[in-house]
Amino acid sequence: MTFTDELWSAIEPIYAEILAHPFIGGLTDGTLPRDAFRHFVIQDSHYLRDYARALAVCAAKAPDEQDVRAFADDAVGALAAEQGMHAEFLGAFGETAERAAAEPVLPTTRAYTSYLLATVYGGSFAEAVGAVLPCYWIYARVGEQLLTHSSPDPLYAQWIATYGDETFQAVVRRVLALTDRLGAELSATERRRVIEHFTTTSRYEWMFWDAAWRREAWPV
Repeated sequence: MTFTDELWSAIEPIYAEILAHPFIGGLTDGTLPRDAFRHFVIQDSHYLRDYARALAVCAAKAPDEQDVRAFADDAVGALAAEQGMHAEFLGAFGETAERAAAEPVLPTTRAYTSYLLATVYGGSFAEAVGAVLPCYWIYARVGEQLLTHSSPDPLYAQWIATYGDETFQAVVRRVLALTDRLGAELSATERRRVIEHFTTTSRYEWMFWDAAWRREAWPV
């Protein structure tokens, strides 16, 4: 069993819950309320700015020059996605990037990014990779799965196509190969730490979609 096999085995029940979530089902059958998708897009814009920072820290901690460049490129790509794809989605709601940026970072987004940044700054390179990996891998798996059905709603079909696209899938395969290389060199204790971070941020991925479905707001 490879290290990525071990990691995926740890989150199979979480991934099953993600695929079964009504937010995901609503994307594919076109019934997802637009205000739920708007919530998701705005919070994802907030999230991606901190995710780009997390990837930049991965680049700084990477011992191999090739991995430094790859994570630095991915950090730039995360910001480009926030500015490009999200601008299109926001335009469909009559929103501007400036107004979206002024909306508050909501509880799940704040919790996820806080955990992510604390882990990448405070942990080893392997722990940092484990923490950022679900955002790559789960989105790739969800995109690949949903692409077989797409969506009757053009806006949702565009979102699905982005993550099911072969270009994105190739990026994810690169990070998975790195994860297996790292796993082969880790002690049992280090492997447990990486698995814990990977599992935690995978749970946050489910929570992120659920927050959009519930139109989460600060209670006070």
